[in-house]
Order: sequence, then C-alpha cells, then structure tokens
Amino acid sequence: MIVWKDARHLTRKVYAASEPVPFRSDWGLREQIRRASVSVMSNIAEGFERSSEAQFRYFLDIAKASCGEVRSQLYVALDQQYIDSSTFAALFQQAEILSRRLHRLAKAGSAHPIPPIQTGDSKFPPHRADHHRNHSHPSKHPAVPFPLSPSALRPPE
Repeated sequence: MIVWKDARHLTRKVYAASEPVPFRSDWGLREQIRRASVSVMSNIAEGFERSSEAQFRYFLDIAKASCGEVRSQLYVALDQQYIDSSTFAALFQQAEILSRRLHRLAKAGSAHPIPPIQTGDSKFPPHRADHHRNHSHPSKHPAVPFPLSPSALRPPE
C-alpha cells in the first residue's frame, strides 16, 4: 500500500531528524513526534486489517490526524532550533502530501462493508485484497497489496 510505505518513510526521517543533540535532549518532544509518526503507519495497517470500509476509513482519518500532529511538532522543533529550515520544509512537505493522500484514499472507499467469504462461514470476512480482486467495480476499489509484504520491507529509494 503506497500510503503505508510513505508513512514508513516519514517515520524513518522523523527518527533520523530527532536523533541528534539538542533534539535528543528534549525527551518529551522527541518521543511525541516519534509516536505520532509511528501512529500514522500503525493506523493505516490497523484499518487495512479491519472488516469494513467504514472502519478502514475511520483508521485512515486517525492516521491523517497524526500527520497533523507531526506537522505541528515540526514547528516546535524548528522554533527550538532542533532542526534547520530545510529539514523542517522537507519533513513538513512529506507529512502534508501523506495527509492529502490519506484523505483521498478515505474518500475513495466504498461505504459498504466487505462481504463475508463465500465458503459458508460468514463469521470471517475476506482479506481486503481478496475482496478487491473479486469485486465487480475495480475502479472504485483498486487492488491493494498487504502493507507488510516482503517488498514493503525494502528501504525506499
């Protein structure tokens, strides 16, 4: 999932930017901005694993809000001179683009829950990717690979 990979990349950059002194010395801000960036990734993954489009969108909204939290904390880091203006601009832009992508993805989803597996056992919904492969409207539901596939574990270029 592209947005999950983008969130992972943002998290890496936030961790790198918050490692040097004096940022490292401000434990509260450092841990808060790190937790917010991890929250973006985590909520995308959690929403992906939920059983309905409404739940998926709900977690995308939480991830988007965490992007806003990262952007706000970047201002604090800039004001305290923990990061320079070029680091601020790069991270801010990356978080802003990710936030827009999350918004578009949440708005593009279907309002209908994913139907149960057609094996006669209606307790377990299908994996989201299976649903998208078998859905009659692929333009509304693009195929989305599981975000933690081996290819997602490679570092971004």
